[in-house]
Amino acid sequence: MKVIPLGVRGSTAAPGAAFVRYGGHTSCVAVVNGGTAAPQLVLDAGTGLSALSELLNGAAFTGRIVLSHLHWDHVQGLPFCRSIDRPDAQVTLHVPVASPAEDPVELLARGFSPPHFPIGPEGLLGDWQFQPLTAGEVDETITVAPIAHKGGIAFGTRVTLDDATLAYLPDHALHRDTSASDRLAACGLVQGADLLLHDGQFLAVEEDVAIAYGHATIEEVLRLADECRVGAVSLTHHGPARTDDQLDALAARFTRTPAGRPVTFARQGVPIEVRTVP
Repeated sequence: MKVIPLGVRGSTAAPGAAFVRYGGHTSCVAVVNGGTAAPQLVLDAGTGLSALSELLNGAAFTGRIVLSHLHWDHVQGLPFCRSIDRPDAQVTLHVPVASPAEDPVELLARGFSPPHFPIGPEGLLGDWQFQPLTAGEVDETITVAPIAHKGGIAFGTRVTLDDATLAYLPDHALHRDTSASDRLAACGLVQGADLLLHDGQFLAVEEDVAIAYGHATIEEVLRLADECRVGAVSLTHHGPARTDDQLDALAARFTRTPAGRPVTFARQGVPIEVRTVP
């Protein structure tokens, strides 16, 4: 399995010369099965989703998009990707809901319809299926579970392909105030994953802000990785004001978890191989 981060910023996009090396688009990850050339699974639909068309060489997308939650930085790319907004696209969009009775289209339309945007979800071209996403198995390869975050239901995602496992938690309240039960639930989702792709927006010295916004501190993420015995960690959802030079400094500082697991900082467009760790 290979994952390609198409957007690695959190909260807002970060344009400009100071954000080129790591990238300025918001959360979106393409997942590629080793036996296929084109991604058929996308996690989140931030502004980075626009880059999916390049991955597909301009072809239509056929597959699933699984949203972790409905905050703007995870959905704003939906109307701006040519490969999913065309007559021959075939898209199943999994929309987080608090209960199966909620209408996923109605939830999306609260921020994606006039007067906030010229069209609503039903205006996207192609064959679209809007599926309510609740805790449990999406299919035989994808499982989601609720995780602590501020401002509505949020899911972490576990994907197993090619005998390798990815755990994706882009927005996760993991700090000194995280309850033992929330931490245990998160560990259950990521336990033994070969790669943990996790929210790394804040540092321990910024913990008060992390608590206020419902995010993690990098130091706590690395402790979680050791507790849950993951193979490797890649940090994403970088702060929108965190420059390339600042991220380089953090990448030099955090190269390993306390127990020695490798740590990297995700870069937009740079593939990450997910391999089974013995």
